[in-house]
Amino acid sequence: MITFSIISAESIFSIVPLLQQLNSSISEETMKLRLNEMISQGYECVGVFKKETLIGISGLWIRTQYYVGKHIEPDNIVLHPDYRDQKIGRQLMQWIYNYGVSKGCVASELNCYVQNERGNGFWKSEGYEIIGHHYQKKFKD
Repeated sequence: MITFSIISAESIFSIVPLLQQLNSSISEETMKLRLNEMISQGYECVGVFKKETLIGISGLWIRTQYYVGKHIEPDNIVLHPDYRDQKIGRQLMQWIYNYGVSKGCVASELNCYVQNERGNGFWKSEGYEIIGHHYQKKFKD
């Protein structure tokens, strides 16, 4: 049985092993420092559980921007490889959409790397439209 629930701030470091699947170049210490800061800025994370085992996550940001209004942004979505291609991602997204609506959101927006062909295909199948480019300028390394 697969379940979904918000991971408490006290348990947020349980997501680090899954985050490291996305970017192993970021140290565990740095991830924990950033997670603490993110929590203070309103970050939430939904966990995907099979029984008691955390098998997936999605960060969540709820924001309001003038061009779209209040919306939910899924962020850094990871599902353990053993559980992919079982429609769990679609179940997770439905949970996120329902959660966003319960918080007064009128839309969902997200970022996906251009080279992530599988991810881009998934988002298009979920009804997302590409509306812009995501740019980044680092101030220092």
